Amino acid sequence: MPGAIHAEGLVKTFGDVRALDGVDLDVPEGTVLGLLGPNGAGKTTAVRVLTTLLRPDSGRAVVAGVDVLKHPNEVRRSIGLSGQFAAVDEYLTGRENLHMVGQLYQMSSRAAKARAGELLERFHLADAADRPAKTYSGGMRRRLDLAAALVVSPPVMFMDEPTTGLDPRNRQQLWDVIQELVAGGTTLLLTTQYLEEADHLAHDICVVDHGKVIARGTSDQLKLRTGGERVEVVVHRPDMIDPARAVLAGFGKGEVAVETHTRKLTVPVAGGAKLLAEVIRELDSRGVEIDDIGLRRPTLDDVFISLTGHTAELAEEGDGDSTAAGGGGERGQGPKEAVK
Repeated sequence: MPGAIHAEGLVKTFGDVRALDGVDLDVPEGTVLGLLGPNGAGKTTAVRVLTTLLRPDSGRAVVAGVDVLKHPNEVRRSIGLSGQFAAVDEYLTGRENLHMVGQLYQMSSRAAKARAGELLERFHLADAADRPAKTYSGGMRRRLDLAAALVVSPPVMFMDEPTTGLDPRNRQQLWDVIQELVAGGTTLLLTTQYLEEADHLAHDICVVDHGKVIARGTSDQLKLRTGGERVEVVVHRPDMIDPARAVLAGFGKGEVAVETHTRKLTVPVAGGAKLLAEVIRELDSRGVEIDDIGLRRPTLDDVFISLTGHTAELAEEGDGDSTAAGGGGERGQGPKEAVK
């Protein structure tokens, strides 16, 4: 049975750019799907199609049991959306922004005001509730936009890079809110440039590139595809890099990677903590002084690099989907757009 979010063969082109090239997605109810991919991969385009803001050239999508193309208005009543950029009215106060969104969703004025008060407390905006949003910092506007997406407690949520611009404390607070929502049965599709975020929140992950899904699975499954454990060594002096490389080559199961400026060497291994102890003994016997050594599993950064050839953080600067859409089509798509 299809999940709360289901897509088959989504295709969307913008001139010569094939932003989506047969994308299939399935997100079971009450789970989080992390959608990762480099600049221009099609992540935001997929979100816009699934939230009825963009019509695909071909393919099928169902959200909350409703066909996105046949019944878009019904879909909009069942979803919340937080886009890449905060979509708030800067001349309204925080409270007025949330009240307005509640009334757009046809809540009574009393219910909308009550819900606004709850969300302002939840997102630590109560002290600034009656100030115009134009006086808010960037992080405060982001939190207000996220609060607006939750006004009606929708069963399905879409968050497109929700924590961009948030400091670590506010990012952790948002993670807590997301986990509370999912524990309560909400289904979430999350795009993010923070791979730690996907690792922390997502039950399943899809990696897209050039409009296609190139990998999917749990975080652990994707890491297993990248390889096993790695030994990382930071030597004390640059002249110790070559002898350390020789030692690691003798224990490794692949090429030794060297970062000269940080004096760090990394090699894939098999053998766990026992092998690490042997590496330390061999380095010591050859007089190689080390500042740090450790055994680690692959990270999602490693997965991303192996699949796409570059890091997510560099790839995500300036979302290429917006360029493909033409003229900033991705900007400012928040909950108010979703209910128009």
